[in-house]
Amino acid sequence: MTKLLLILHVLAAIVAVGPVTVAGSMFPAAARRAAGTPDLGAVATVRILHRVCRVYATVGLAVPVLGFATASELHVLGSPWLITSIALTGAAALVLALLVLPAQERLLAHLAEPAPGTAAVERAQTARLAMLTGAFNLLWATVTVLMILRPGSTTGV
Repeated sequence: MTKLLLILHVLAAIVAVGPVTVAGSMFPAAARRAAGTPDLGAVATVRILHRVCRVYATVGLAVPVLGFATASELHVLGSPWLITSIALTGAAALVLALLVLPAQERLLAHLAEPAPGTAAVERAQTARLAMLTGAFNLLWATVTVLMILRPGSTTGV
């Protein structure tokens, strides 16, 4: 059962977090391009990237659920590396849910109904969004490293 839970946990992380990481990283540049052109295709691309982030963020809820189940089976729920990973995962989820996704939605609203004189605001929002997305990605990268190099690993590495 432990191996099955671990496999599902890793697969969920790859399938759910990967698309959010990639689409989230592509969003600011796509939004900048869409802001500079009346091309409706560019705006549609930004809309799709946001949808990928939103949908896979929801799917990503399976990652900590399966992670807790796996940790329980392995009897490591009290391990410092796991507690740190849980805290970083929570921080990543908060950054995504409270900062990245709402910032994407605000930029989409500006792109849908551009107002004169808002180009500087859009550039500032896009730069802030790129920074927030980078923070989200860094948090997940740190969790991944902790999961691979965890202290007391039974892999012998």
